Amino acid sequence: MNTDQLTEPQQAHPDSPQPVIENPYASTKLALDYLFAVFLLIPFLPIFSLVTLLIRLESRGPAIYRQRRVGQWGRLFTIYKFRTMKTGTPTLSTEEMQRQQQKPFTRLGPLLRKTNLDELPQLFNILKGEMSFIGPRPALPSQTDVNALRAQLGADAARPGITGLAQVMGRDDLATPIKVKYDADYCHSMSLKHDLQILWRTIGAILTGRGNK
Repeated sequence: MNTDQLTEPQQAHPDSPQPVIENPYASTKLALDYLFAVFLLIPFLPIFSLVTLLIRLESRGPAIYRQRRVGQWGRLFTIYKFRTMKTGTPTLSTEEMQRQQQKPFTRLGPLLRKTNLDELPQLFNILKGEMSFIGPRPALPSQTDVNALRAQLGADAARPGITGLAQVMGRDDLATPIKVKYDADYCHSMSLKHDLQILWRTIGAILTGRGNK
């Protein structure tokens, strides 16, 4: 598949917000998200059960982790993930934990994060219309710099995704302005072809672990 369109962005300019253009693909994308989420839930049920059991056997606390995130147009919603950290871990972004040199993961946690299996419960977020398969990763409310820059660049116009353009182009290896610029670029060029390219690149990113810290 040709991925030449997934190129390095120019430096973000927060003072020059991009106009949000109504994309006719958005309604089709919503329907496709719902259909594929239903289609994937059945074969993934055994994996759900196995991961849930392993988490509960390894550490105390619920298998599903619930956290408030910032979604489309800045609206808050509750995201679902398999728990990869010990119960009681402060709510911090990955970048902030790295700066504080914190590694509060369970023994199973790094494997779940590396393979992205921890994201599987977000299929229910998709069914609720809160998320998409492809879109900007939902930020924490405390990540005020990310959320403000997304609003300025129009990157909050799309529903947040399980994976996205910023994830396949570097993920945690990228500086915040570059990641948000990728998010904005995606929002202004959404298409089925673009989504398929990102999905293809996501498989490669998972296999190599690129940018996943």
